[in-house]
Amino acid sequence: MALKTFNPTSSGRRQLVLVNRSGLHKGRPEKSLTEGLTKSGGRNNTGRITSRRMGGGAKTLYRRIDFKRAKRDVPARVERIEYDPNRTAFIALIRYEDGELAYIVAPQRLDVGDTVITSAKADIKPGNALPLKNIPVGTIIHNIEMKPQKGAQMVRSAGTYAQLVGREAGYAQVKLASGELRRVPEGCIATVGAVSNPDNMNTVLGKAGRSRHKGKRPSVRGVVMNPFDHPHGGGEGKSSGGRHPVTPWGKKTRGPKTRTNKSTDRLIIRRRNAKR
Repeated sequence: MALKTFNPTSSGRRQLVLVNRSGLHKGRPEKSLTEGLTKSGGRNNTGRITSRRMGGGAKTLYRRIDFKRAKRDVPARVERIEYDPNRTAFIALIRYEDGELAYIVAPQRLDVGDTVITSAKADIKPGNALPLKNIPVGTIIHNIEMKPQKGAQMVRSAGTYAQLVGREAGYAQVKLASGELRRVPEGCIATVGAVSNPDNMNTVLGKAGRSRHKGKRPSVRGVVMNPFDHPHGGGEGKSSGGRHPVTPWGKKTRGPKTRTNKSTDRLIIRRRNAKR
């Protein structure tokens, strides 16, 4: 969908750029597929903040998304495309031939009235889900499982996609958007196409209030704090904060590796930060 700008009737609208969602469903979501969503405000069970910069925001209903696509060989018709406040991508309400409803992450070029299916012999068209072993090499895919029957975990955000680049010894080789080349068991399910709403990356919120509506609180730099509050704090005038950037708790940041003891590291063929 296209972007839309606004006349500068106020300071918050002068720089505002949003995605034009006029083609989406304007009513409430399917009630049987929603549930209440409780916000934590970044606090744990004792009321202490454990994740900073979270809190507030508009109240939302959670839409249960079918990431497993476990209903095999049953065609489903796309009833409508909807906005989902819980993710950057749009979602599609589909109705199976037996009447069951489900939400899926909508891929690009999927329209109302189209038919999607999960099958080992499905056509290679947007919205259809197949095992990786049955998808032709070079196909653009999204919603990729990391373990068979666990449900899609990779490539679910707006505008993202991965590419199937090969198969070897029971594994499919998938190139992710970050440049990482990873092996995935070829029995895992993936959906054909790229995720919808690619213009999400070009939006401009225009004012701090829109960020607050999303539940994001202000981010304060350590160099403007007092020494009691942050290792970078204090000093006369504007100080740089010291030679080595650290977190408020003194751990190094901006560079040191934090990824440790990941069981899937053995499946990574090439890191995202390796020379391409």
